[in-house]
Amino acid sequence: MDKDELLAAQFEAERPHLRAVAFRMLGSLSEADDAVQESWLRLTRSGVAGIENLGGWLTTVVARICLNMLRSKQSRREEPLPLHVVTSSETEGSDPEHEAILADSVGLALLVVLETLTPAERLAFVLHDTFGVPFDEIGTLIDRSPAAARQLASRARRRVRGSATAPPADLTRQREVVTAFLAASQGGNFEALVAVLDPDIVFRVDSTAARGGPPRVLRGAEQVARGAIAWSGGARFTQLALINGGVGVVLAPNGRLFGVGVFKIRDGRIIEADLIADPDRLRELELAVLPHEMPSGNS
Repeated sequence: MDKDELLAAQFEAERPHLRAVAFRMLGSLSEADDAVQESWLRLTRSGVAGIENLGGWLTTVVARICLNMLRSKQSRREEPLPLHVVTSSETEGSDPEHEAILADSVGLALLVVLETLTPAERLAFVLHDTFGVPFDEIGTLIDRSPAAARQLASRARRRVRGSATAPPADLTRQREVVTAFLAASQGGNFEALVAVLDPDIVFRVDSTAARGGPPRVLRGAEQVARGAIAWSGGARFTQLALINGGVGVVLAPNGRLFGVGVFKIRDGRIIEADLIADPDRLRELELAVLPHEMPSGNS
């Protein structure tokens, strides 16, 4: 094996890790692959001479590339947006099936919440909390002190975790009800759906979620159950999340937010539900990851 072949083999061994870093940073498989490819080009230009830890060096390079990509996106916006909200007509990436699998493995809710962070917060949080990169290295990447990098990660962590508005016991009950609702919807279990719905439930679907049609209002457990089963084709992109402090769901094809389900629960049943996909309304919501989905990390 000659020198070029050895370098290529070493890089290929690091590719899965580099793609994971880039995907968490960028939320897009196609963009992540672009970042990884750029890191390969930089490696071929510089060579491995003087690099003691190739994996660490490549991680740093990919992170810097991703940071620049995020900052470029931010600078192109006339007004900063806290979320990138996709429309039903958007497609992204050359391999949406693979991207969906990656999004599921990372956590759809986490990818959505990461969209609300600044580029520096996102880098500090992802590198430290997910990949264990020390804060002194992170600080160098973003031209900040290690203490400032730690503060960025801490601030991002608080945003990711959010703040629940109900006691833990109530959140547990909400989670159980919403989980049962999703399971019954996905399984097409009409009776189980009706059992978790209040007989007088009101389910509102905004015009964006209705794909450009007028807003819809479903009333009564049986009508809502039929509607939920009909809609369940999109459930593969659905995951529990904290929405305005309560348990709801995010609908995020390939990890990009399309809509959310907000629920009002009383006595173990859903009494009201809203399916919201209007971008302006979505940007007003506080989205966070439920505790059991939280990545570990020290403040």
